[in-house]
Amino acid sequence: MFSEMCFSVVTILSRSHADRNVYPSAGVLFVHVLEREHFKGEFPPYPKSGDASNDPITFNTNLKGFPDRPGWLRYIQRTPHGDGVLYGSPTAEHVGKPTVIEITAYNRRTFETARHNLVINIMATEEFPLPYQAEFYIKNMNVEEMLASEVLGDFLGAVKNVWQPERLNAINITSALDRGGRVPLPINNLKEGVYVMVGADVPFSSCLREVENPRNQLRCSQEMEPDISCDKKFRAQFHIDWCKISLVDINKVVPVYVSRPDPGTGILPEFGEYNPPSESLKSPDYFSDFLVTLAIPSAVALVLFFILGYTMCCRREGVIQLVHHSAIQKSTKELRGMSKNREISWPLSTLPVFNPVSGEVVPPIHPDNYETTSMPLMQTQANLQNQITIPQQRPSGKWYP
Repeated sequence: MFSEMCFSVVTILSRSHADRNVYPSAGVLFVHVLEREHFKGEFPPYPKSGDASNDPITFNTNLKGFPDRPGWLRYIQRTPHGDGVLYGSPTAEHVGKPTVIEITAYNRRTFETARHNLVINIMATEEFPLPYQAEFYIKNMNVEEMLASEVLGDFLGAVKNVWQPERLNAINITSALDRGGRVPLPINNLKEGVYVMVGADVPFSSCLREVENPRNQLRCSQEMEPDISCDKKFRAQFHIDWCKISLVDINKVVPVYVSRPDPGTGILPEFGEYNPPSESLKSPDYFSDFLVTLAIPSAVALVLFFILGYTMCCRREGVIQLVHHSAIQKSTKELRGMSKNREISWPLSTLPVFNPVSGEVVPPIHPDNYETTSMPLMQTQANLQNQITIPQQRPSGKWYP
């Protein structure tokens, strides 16, 4: 049974220089390893025979005639001193269409290249798609580690032990970085994580259904590990995040059909000759549009003007406002006139006075050119040029000057 499970993963090692034909099945994980040892014979060795294994070799893979690979095929190589891996899961759309992948090896020491072709012939299978599919998230693995046949075989064996299906296939493997995961810190031997999707022909076991328990769902919402009875069968080698497990029964998934238009033959239909418009066509007249554009705003402005005039001139409130405004204008003009005329009236204390006895008019106490800013309002008697003596009454009743 374990041998049948391992055959579900197609692993091909490049051993020859000629074009290689492989025959993966649709819906089953396809893995092709690009070994550095296979390409070393095409590059000159180091001067020292013992250093030939140190050649840094990188690979470039692309669909023949195109700059990139098909959408379902991925490639990974961690370092120039490690092997490269092509992996992916072809679909039924690619059945019967040979896919030629050009593999170019670069020797980073001598800058020489070697090119081989890999012909992928995707075959149909009656077992695909398996109706029950489960996707596990393994936290302590990188994608190239999980792609190794022995590691993937151990994982499928653990899944088969807790699921007990008759047929179990690895459908797809995806790095957590391709799902929006973050690059781990290079400490404590942290891994990036990997998603592994498997399919079986029997319903999910009770152990896998435990993650749907409300208690475990609550623990997952609180970022706590759920209690899964079969976790110990994985824990020795694989640390599974049970909160991220996905269980899908494709029999219950409602298919969505998108209607696509008929692509046709790619040739435009025949509509006859092209008839350009006649030269006798007249240009449109925009004068009426211009008048309408100006007439409407002008009419609205005129109506508003009449309303404002009626309110200001014919209404009592408007008349009061006009009178108030006129008074303010008059006061403003008067203030402005006073500010222009610097000859202000003299204070009463500086005006001519009359002698109460003789009736003689006393001239002003200041000359005409006297500076008003330094002139006191009340003069002392010592400063008066013509001091007036006020008659005083004696005890006998007579007056003396």
